[in-house]
Amino acid sequence: MTQNGNGDQAETRGASPISNAVAVLRCFSVDEPLLGVTDIAARVGLHKSSVSRILALLESEGLVERDEPTRRFRLGLGIIGIAGPLLADLDERRVAYPALRELAERTGETTALLLWNGTEAVSVEQIPSRHQVKHTTTLGTRYATTLSASVQVFLATEPPERVREVLAKGASGTADDDELAAYERRLAEVSERGYAVNYGETSEEEVGVAAPVYDHRGDVVAAVLISAPRFRISPEQVAELGKACAETAAEVTRRLGGAPADRSPRP
Repeated sequence: MTQNGNGDQAETRGASPISNAVAVLRCFSVDEPLLGVTDIAARVGLHKSSVSRILALLESEGLVERDEPTRRFRLGLGIIGIAGPLLADLDERRVAYPALRELAERTGETTALLLWNGTEAVSVEQIPSRHQVKHTTTLGTRYATTLSASVQVFLATEPPERVREVLAKGASGTADDDELAAYERRLAEVSERGYAVNYGETSEEEVGVAAPVYDHRGDVVAAVLISAPRFRISPEQVAELGKACAETAAEVTRRLGGAPADRSPRP
């Protein structure tokens, strides 16, 4: 490398704009997640002005983001979006754990991740509430009742005929047309609102709120759940929990490289 009249390092001849941008991205690491323009320029052998232009472009695409207090840069969530098809194969449980822990700290209630086996929602991860009185379950617990918040989340993406089949296999063993229509309206509300609610319907002492996690195809692959004692959650607080749950589910979706699909309204 050579120096120009301003003391900046001259750019390596023959390097393409793409390889320069990749070199900038590769500067970031687990040990050094935050880097300034000068640091990056010294590592990749480019002028600081060139690095600034590359960072501006990468920032516009969400591939890097600026840390406002330090004015340095870190990798952005757009990296995950590019790697979506690969990241979607990662273990949802491992990816979701930090977000579940943060949600439990934020709300003070138990949080969990559930997967769908086709007929039941299965608990695969859980962060217990910090309160002495709380609702928890063992990993592997299965939920089949259609009033469970997590089950509502998964059924909201199923075709009407599948929903009718699940309802017909419920505890009562039957479901008339009015019940089917009412439940389908409920699922439509879940899709529109972004989260499902079970306010003491499966257990008088428990409140459950759940929101969907999507993969890179736009399919629901998991549900984030908040579970709390009913005495601690007023009806007015449910919307607040629902918003927090939906935000966490969206964060897990981003970490998986996913995005909600555009779905036609349910008939």
